[in-house]
Parts: sequence; C-alpha cells; structure tokens
Amino acid sequence: MIVKILKKSSTFKAVNYNTGKVDKNKGELLLVKNFGVLQGIENVRPQDYINYLEAVSSSSTRIKYPQFHVAISTKGRQHSKEELSDIAQKWMEGMGYGGQPYLLIFHKDTNNNHVHLVSTRVGRNGKKISDRFEKLRAYRVLDQIMGVDEKQVLKDQLEKALSYNFSTRAQFMMLLETNGYSLDLTAKTYTINKNGQHIGSIDLSEIDQKIPERKKDTARMTQIRAIFEKYKSIYDTSINNTDHGYSSEFAEFLRKKFGLEIIFHGKNGKPPYGYTLIDHAKRAVYKGGEIMALKDMLTVKPDQTDESRNEPIQNGIQLADKDNQAEINSENEEEVQSENSDNALDDTPSNEIQSAKHAPSEQETVFHIPDINISDDIDDEAILGRNRRRKRKARTNTR
Repeated sequence: MIVKILKKSSTFKAVNYNTGKVDKNKGELLLVKNFGVLQGIENVRPQDYINYLEAVSSSSTRIKYPQFHVAISTKGRQHSKEELSDIAQKWMEGMGYGGQPYLLIFHKDTNNNHVHLVSTRVGRNGKKISDRFEKLRAYRVLDQIMGVDEKQVLKDQLEKALSYNFSTRAQFMMLLETNGYSLDLTAKTYTINKNGQHIGSIDLSEIDQKIPERKKDTARMTQIRAIFEKYKSIYDTSINNTDHGYSSEFAEFLRKKFGLEIIFHGKNGKPPYGYTLIDHAKRAVYKGGEIMALKDMLTVKPDQTDESRNEPIQNGIQLADKDNQAEINSENEEEVQSENSDNALDDTPSNEIQSAKHAPSEQETVFHIPDINISDDIDDEAILGRNRRRKRKARTNTR
C-alpha cells in the first residue's frame, strides 16, 4: 500500500478534479466530513465545498498553499472501498487532520483501488497543520494503521536477499534498494534506513561469505537471452529519460511477465551506459553484459525529461507497489492537465527533509525502472560503489 501527498495549490481545484471523476462514473464520493451545515444539504455543488474550504483557510493569510490533497492506494483489489475508507480516516486522524473538513473519494478507473482526500492545511484556530517531515510521517502512520512491523519486514527482506545469487556487495545492495531501503557503509556493517528512519543493519561478513557461493546458471542465462531476443522485436525498446528515471515498454513487459527487473546505470541524466538484471524468478543477479550488451538490446531516445514532474519517487515504495505508484503519478499529471488554465499549482518542494530527492551533480546516478534491472559489462562494485561512498547516496532513484 502506498500514500502520496500530491502537488500543492493555492486554490482547491482538487475538489473539481475528484468530483469530475464522480460525474464520469469513475469515482464515488464516500465521505464528506466536518463541513458543518453543508452535510445536511442535498445537491451540494463542488463550488460549495470549495467555498467552505476557502472560508476556513481565510483565517490565515500566511499560508500560501492551503490545499491538502492525498492519494492512498492498495495493490490491485486487496482492499475494498470500505476498507480503504476506514484506513484513510484513521490516516487523517494520525496526521492531525481528523478535525478538518475533508472529502473522501474512491477512484475505480485504474487497476489498483485507491482513494483521494482533499482538505485544507489551515486549522480551525488559524494555524497551519504541522507538515514537519510530512512525507516520512505519512508512511509511518500508514504502517501503524496496517500493523506493519518494519523490523520484522526488514528481517524477512534480508533473509530473502541473502538467498539470491550475487557476485558483489553492490548487487546485494540493489536487492534492498529496489524495495525502498537505503544503505550506508561503515567499517563492518551496512546500516539500513527506510522512510528516513534507521531500522537495522547487516554485518559485511554475512554478505561477503555469500559471494563465493555464487553459481552461474548457464541454462537460465541462455533462456533469458532467448527471451530478450524474442520480445525485443515485439515491444518498443526505446528508453525514455524522465526525472523519475529510465523506462521502456520492453522492460515493463519483462518485469510483469517474467519477473526480470532491469536497473539502468547512467550519469547526469545522460543515456544509460549499462544495466544490472535481477532475476526474481530464479533469485539471481547478473551484470547486463553477462546476458546481452545494452547496445544490442535497447534503443536510447534523446533526453525527454519532463520538467513538469518535480515530485520525487517516495523512498518507502515497495517493489510490489510500483505499478500502483505509476498510476498515482499518472493521475497527478491528469489532474494538472485538467487545470492547465490555473497557474496556482506550485511544484516547489517544501522545507521538509526529502531524502529521496537527488540534485544533479557529477556523481554517478543509477536510474531504477520497476521490476527489471540490467547492467552492461561493467564492474558495478568498483565503479558504482566507489562513487556512492563518495557522496553517501543510494544507488537507485526513489519515490
């Protein structure tokens, strides 16, 4: 399950966006809470909700972007609209918005059930609802509601990662980073963080003793090459470069169909020079050159960075939720497009800590594509590890 705090705005256009979904039978208004007399009136117009939110927000002239717009999404149909409604209300309470006026809308036009929440950041007392470390707290509150024990989850993830065949520490790190963790190297351990919180560590000796045990499955490698050869002529292999990372139709297909996850390696937003492949089906990690040279597999398009997308990928997204996250990002873009006559939307990051956002630098960057990871015949430990230690940053882009 994921939670995403959407773009800030000085107006409440998210009300029209969500009620528009309802009008098109793509959504359902589940709850109108704390709107006073409006809750007793039939046939309330969207503008009535906007007027009420503006009236509450007018008690403070210092808050420039009062709209609070959030999406909470489950994987597929794991949670019903009723369950999502209950989770969303508890989440609002945990984030300090329980007493605020807000709308709760269920969206049913994507592969993943999800709800949207629209409220105001201005409290009844005229003060701003705390947004301190907001994006980090968003996941902590959701984890508490869902009863997630992060330490137990990490223990399970470490056990699973150690069961893979890998040849370098860097490859082991990728296995955790694709699940939203960041790792920092110390003298004897990797310290492990998630959502800005330290949750555990692993001794380097545990990793190092697994490296010599790696056995290449030549039959499987041959099979993967055959898969690449067969489908690269069917699916578009062109790489699109956005500030969310690299993507391609071909890579998406391999991820969904065969559990082959490609991680592209690039620098400063330029076309990738290599990749690493994670074979989740057989629990093995390969340098891309062991399977197929990047130039023989993919076509790189010119830089197509969409500068309108400033939202970083959240650090807490689980691998299984990446399709889910993509839907939310797409909806976010849809909302912006539906408001292209309104210049009030603001993409400027808040002052909170945004550990997932990476400013351009000379440091090498590894762009992550959901569920498929590939690298050319390059020593990822020697090159990627060295640069990451220099900057103390994670290998993959996170959301």
